[in-house]
Order: sequence, then C-alpha cells, then structure tokens
Amino acid sequence: MPRNISGPERWRSSERIAARFLEESGYRMLEVHKKIVLNDLEVGEVDFTVEKDDVVYAVEVKAGRLDVNGVRQAYVNAELIGARPLIVCKGFADPSAGTLAGKLDVEVLVLSDVFLVDQEELEVLIKGTVEHVLEEYLTFLLSSPLELTGEEERLLKAITSTYRIMDAAEELGIDVTELAKRIDRLKDRGILPRWARHYTSAKGAAGLMLVKKRFYELLSALDRGEVHFSSTP
Repeated sequence: MPRNISGPERWRSSERIAARFLEESGYRMLEVHKKIVLNDLEVGEVDFTVEKDDVVYAVEVKAGRLDVNGVRQAYVNAELIGARPLIVCKGFADPSAGTLAGKLDVEVLVLSDVFLVDQEELEVLIKGTVEHVLEEYLTFLLSSPLELTGEEERLLKAITSTYRIMDAAEELGIDVTELAKRIDRLKDRGILPRWARHYTSAKGAAGLMLVKKRFYELLSALDRGEVHFSSTP
C-alpha cells in the first residue's frame, strides 16, 4: 500500500534528483552542503557548489516553487562565498520571484512537476517497498524452523519445483482447490508466511523453508559430531 512521503524524505529525494540533473547538464559537483562561515561562526549553508565553464555556482535546491525569500537567500549565500547564485526548483510561486531573480542575476533552473514529483515519489516508494520485502523475507528466513511432516515437505518441494499452481497440483495428484487448502494449512502452521498470497511468493517462501530446514539439519549434525570437514593439501 502506498505510504505518505514525509517532508524530509521528499527533500532528500529532491536534492538527489537535482544533483543528477545538474551533472547531466554539464555541471561538475564540487561540494555538498557547504557551510558558510564568517568570523569563525557558521551563518548558513549552500546545498551544492558546482562548476561549469570555469564559473563556480552556489546552488540552492527548492523542493517546491521559488518565492521572493528563496531568491534573496540564494543571492546572499552566493555573495558570501564568492560564487554565482543558481536555484533548482519546480517553478516560481509568483511573478515577483521571477522578476527579482532577473534583477539580481540569479540563474534559475526549472524542473517540471512531473519530473520532480513523479521521480521523487517513485524513488521513495520503491525504496520503501524493497526494504519491506527484505524485512519480510529475512524475518521468515531467520525464524526457527518448524518440524515438517513428510507430506508437508513433499508439498513444499512440489511448490518449489513448479511455476504454476496447476502444475504442482498435477505433480501431487490432487486438484487445484485441494492444493490451495493445503497451502492455507501450511500458513496456519507458520510453515509458509501469511504475506505469501500469490503462488510466486509461496514458491519463494517454500524454497526458503526447505533451505532453512536443510541448514538447521546440518547444524544439528555438526553439534552431534556426525559431519566432519577435511582439508586437502
């Protein structure tokens, strides 16, 4: 389920997208989050300093639209570090912001709403989805294995070795409805996770369960001294 994107997440994503855009536009990244220091006191920060055609720019990244205050901030920060002001944003909040930028010679690179919003949301959502999937699989893989009956192990092997539920049913000699019921019973027992709602995810989880079972069997055999490793010269 899509989740809401927090302000800090949106900001970090906007910064990464802006950095890629600048580099693809021929700017060379010099420094990220450059501190502005006056008389040993930190008075501000510039998002990036970049260089193009022997000109150094102080870059301000705006996650939204640029207003008059944003133009002033970029201009002052650039003056303090002796660079040209450059702003990456989604556009102007009002005409006065564009007028002031032109008057102060503040260069503005406007990225379309589609480019920034879609990409930053996609980036955050993909990252969240990958993290969620990894967490589910790792939690399942690291949990203690359950004792499997011979029938349960045979069922897991059939699921692992086939790509469609009807193929597994045929291999087991039962119909698809009965196989679905048996898979549900595996979930009730905790042998397969509840999140394995589709056959492909059940197939992956079944394979993990068999690997985990074999791994713990080897550990038990090692503890009993039944497995020995020999080194070859």
